[in-house]
Parts: sequence; structure tokens; C-alpha cells
Amino acid sequence: MEKTTELFVRYPGNPILTSAQLPYSANTLFNPAAVSLPDGKTLLLARVEDFRGLSHLTASRSIDGVKDWIFDSSPTLPPDLPGHPEEEWGTEDARVVFLPELGLYAITYTAYSKRGPGVALALTENFKQFERYGLILPPENKDAALFPVKINGRWALIHRPATGYGAHLWISFSPDLRHWGDHQVLLEARSGGWWDANKIGLSPPPIWTPKGWLVIYHGVRQNCAGCLYRLGLALFDLEDPTHLLKRGDEWVFGPQETYEQLGDVGNVTFPCGTTLAPDGDTLRIYYGAADSTIALAFASLKQILAWLDEHNQ
Repeated sequence: MEKTTELFVRYPGNPILTSAQLPYSANTLFNPAAVSLPDGKTLLLARVEDFRGLSHLTASRSIDGVKDWIFDSSPTLPPDLPGHPEEEWGTEDARVVFLPELGLYAITYTAYSKRGPGVALALTENFKQFERYGLILPPENKDAALFPVKINGRWALIHRPATGYGAHLWISFSPDLRHWGDHQVLLEARSGGWWDANKIGLSPPPIWTPKGWLVIYHGVRQNCAGCLYRLGLALFDLEDPTHLLKRGDEWVFGPQETYEQLGDVGNVTFPCGTTLAPDGDTLRIYYGAADSTIALAFASLKQILAWLDEHNQ
């Protein structure tokens, strides 16, 4: 059993969703985006892997965000072929934010093909009809999410390109959600023996707090048994999100329970979405466990920010 700071408390009924609950046959169900809907329901847009090994995105809704999930009867956002050949090998790992300025939900996801994984964007009002923008950043790139509001008149996007020199968080800016530039490294993977050395990636979309944009990110540590996916915290300036305010030195959540350690890809805790309770403090973190099921954890924003004060590297 690993020792971690108890900022993230697991729901005792985990996992909350498995592929057995889908209305159609599939191998696994994991890595869900999450958003609160106007009717008070929680929507998850989860990655579903079929028995070919290809993935698509399917929505489910719950009144309390914990149980009694109702799935769409068929894939919500399947690959669109031949219109979008970049989705030839599937659509994966969505992040969802609501854009008040447009009155639309923005879905960033990985479009996967023989050319590699790239960042794609779709907009929707109701999770039934979608306007696909296609690739907005080419391969090899993934783990992308928009900020929910414009920053100094421009949209901002966090993403994770992969190169031979490591995998770090980058930020890019756009006037129209289609054309992206001003690319900058946002957060570097550390080196050496750190838990987040060499490869990191964004987990849920950035979260607004009074003290700054909270970023929950994953670090991938290689050891002789394989990879370990754990979570860490960073805080960025509200007016200038390229400015790092604080970065935690320790991981705060990692694979501990059996459902997180054993699965198609063992030792993975991988959240792609959060929702905030009406109290303005309780964060619900929806995460993929071992690339096989969906689990839920809770955290307090106030406690997270206090922890960052104490553990800022």
C-alpha cells in the first residue's frame, strides 16, 4: 500500500461504472470527461473500447453523479469515416468544458489513426448533434483541454505533444478555436527519480479557483514492473496562465486499490473530468482505473490549495 496525502478520498462503492452496464457489448469503459448539465444531472463522456481494440465516446447521465447512470443507446461520438480519416483508429479520452461566451460545450479528444494521435475538437449544445472541427493540433499530441473562458481575448488550450526529448505540458492560443499559435511550454516533466520525471500530461481541464487555475496532471514513472500513473497539482495565474505560481513536490493520488492495479493496463489512475458541488468546494473527480472501469474520488478545493501552499516546490 502506497502512502499518499489523503486529499482525494475514494468513493466506497468504486468502481461506479463498468462495461457490463453498457447497453451494448464492449471490452472496457474508462477515462470519462465530466460536466454538470443545466438540469442538475452529471454527464460523463467515457471512452469505450470495443473488441477490435478501437475506441469511441459514449455519454451517460446521473441525477446524483454517483449512481443510476443512464447510457445513450449507441455510441455518442463514434469515429466519423470517411469524413474524418484522422479518426480511423478511434476517438479517445475526451475533456469537456462549457464555453459561456458561445453557449456551447467544447469537447477536445484524441483522434487516432495510422498517422498517430492528434488533438481534435467538437462543439455541441446537447450532446446529440456535433460540429466537428477535425484536428486542431497534429500528431503526435494528446491530453488536451480548453480553458472555459478567453484569456486576454484569446482561447487557450493545454496539450501534450510528445517528442524524443520528453513529454511536457504546453499551452497554445487561438482567436477562433481553429488556428492555434503562440505555443509555449507550460509545465516541464522533471528529471531523475521524481514521480513525474520525463513524461507528464494534463488530466481534467483547468479549474478556476480564487487563487489561480488549478491543474491536476498525471506523471508517468517507468520502473522494472512497468508504468505508474499518479496525479500531481500545479497552480497558474488567472490573468496569465503561462505563469506558474505553485507546483506540488509529491504525488497526491495513485493506484492503490485492486481495481486500479489490475486491468487491461495495470497501475493507472487517470481522470479526465471533474464537477464542482453546489457548496463551491467539493470536487468530484471521475477517473479511469487500470484502463478498465470508471471510479470516483472526492476532494476539497480549499484543502488542495492549502496543501499546495505547504508542498510548493
